[in-house]
Amino acid sequence: MCGIAGQVCREGERTEEFLSVYRDMQAALRRRGPDQRGIKLDRNAALVHSRLAVVDIENGRQPMILEYGGEEYSVVYNGELYNTPELRRELSALGHVFKTHSDTEVLLHAYAEWGGECVSRFNGIFAFAVWESRGARLFLARDRMGVKPLFYALRRGSILFASEIKALLKHPWVEPQIDAEGVAQVMLLGPGRVPGSGVFRGISELRPGECAYYLPRGEKLELRRYWRLTDAPCEDTFEQAAEKVRYLVTDAVTRQLCADVPVCTFLSGGLDSSIISAIADRYFTERGERLTTVSVDYRDNEKYFKAGKFQPNSDPEFIKKMCGFLNADHRLTVLDTPELVEALYRAVDARDLPGMADVDSSLLLFCREIKETATVALSGECADEIFGGYPWYRDPEIREREGFPWAQSTDRRAEFIRPGAIGNTDPREYVDGYYKMTLAESSILPGTNALERRMKQMMNLNVDWFMQTLLDRKDRMSMYSSLEVRVPFCDHRIAEYLYTLPWEYKDRNGVEKGLLREAMRGLLPDEPPR
Repeated sequence: MCGIAGQVCREGERTEEFLSVYRDMQAALRRRGPDQRGIKLDRNAALVHSRLAVVDIENGRQPMILEYGGEEYSVVYNGELYNTPELRRELSALGHVFKTHSDTEVLLHAYAEWGGECVSRFNGIFAFAVWESRGARLFLARDRMGVKPLFYALRRGSILFASEIKALLKHPWVEPQIDAEGVAQVMLLGPGRVPGSGVFRGISELRPGECAYYLPRGEKLELRRYWRLTDAPCEDTFEQAAEKVRYLVTDAVTRQLCADVPVCTFLSGGLDSSIISAIADRYFTERGERLTTVSVDYRDNEKYFKAGKFQPNSDPEFIKKMCGFLNADHRLTVLDTPELVEALYRAVDARDLPGMADVDSSLLLFCREIKETATVALSGECADEIFGGYPWYRDPEIREREGFPWAQSTDRRAEFIRPGAIGNTDPREYVDGYYKMTLAESSILPGTNALERRMKQMMNLNVDWFMQTLLDRKDRMSMYSSLEVRVPFCDHRIAEYLYTLPWEYKDRNGVEKGLLREAMRGLLPDEPPR
């Protein structure tokens, strides 16, 4: 993983005068990439990179440049491509010659061959920028599920972009201003954000599955959604669906274990991280190696733990069971309240915006400890959104209620807003408008019955909003310690397939994530964690 930034000015302007600014932007991203740094200036374009070396340590330096077909392409890239071997073979058959085994080089050749359509061929997590020197245009892209961030701002005939807001704010043309819309987002939707918004005035973010061309000639930004969840008829039986899910999950985890640095897995004691750890454990054992798993606990947790809908059982008992089941080396981090409080400030610095309080600071501290063990970690985020594991999926009363199911406190939130701070915006109408927008954008086949229609709407609400909040949190808290966290359940193939399946499959036996449990049967102990 890395930090990227850059600027493309209007034709005739040169970026050389901003070299010190680019170095400041690069320094703001140093936690994302402490290993190597690079800046490329090309007349009116600048590409900035701060690298966390994970694959091909020596030869994966960036910005990376390729001369091909009469054009010079330069790329800065944050992410990992999990189908690199397949892409390399396909491109080699088309005449491309590779000098490294870096996925960055494969991505760059893929762009040279297929242009902006290359993103539809990628399986991975990414945010990248490619500058065509002779054609004088910039291409920006973000992965389908929104795992990696990419913010941008249009200023004075220029486009500026960066992995994090703090890097954009290092440029003198981008001021840290917040208007009524930004206040409304923070107070009424926070810690979530409107898709495509950076909250600060004039700062935007590429949406998941979105790409763009910027043409300095004409100062034109052309945005395009290249992917979204799309409904399709389901012709598979439950047994066929379970078999396919088992394949997809196993393949996603296995692909994401590739690295030239130490890899570990989160082991929270829940179903999702246990599945990932079990698959990784088999992979490592077959190669004569030993997996490392990592867990976090809190001092006096057993004393104060109270069961609830989100966590009906305490984690340690399931972690202990999995540790006895796996052939892994397990490492436990115990956090105490005073250090969680102190880390709140660093968590906000990492996120650039108000976040999830101690939930953020605990992850920040945990990732700091993990970094002592590994540079790459696999985590179980997003299974609940995709497989329907949250209480609001399964409680008929909650899921039929209008509005975001996890945020039913608009009136209470509005009480804290000073008169005039959000202009004439009506809080309820504001939140309801974005809720209805997401429903309207949901792809649902004609003739779909009421229950299936609602469950597809619920999945879109979760993927577009709640999941993005968790992915933001995971990216910023982990990259603050230069730790790359991969999320196998965010493999777009899993999301695409699960979106088409009927709710009765996902809720098999009336148990949360019933399909996932059945699909992975035999992989975990007889009583898999909830």
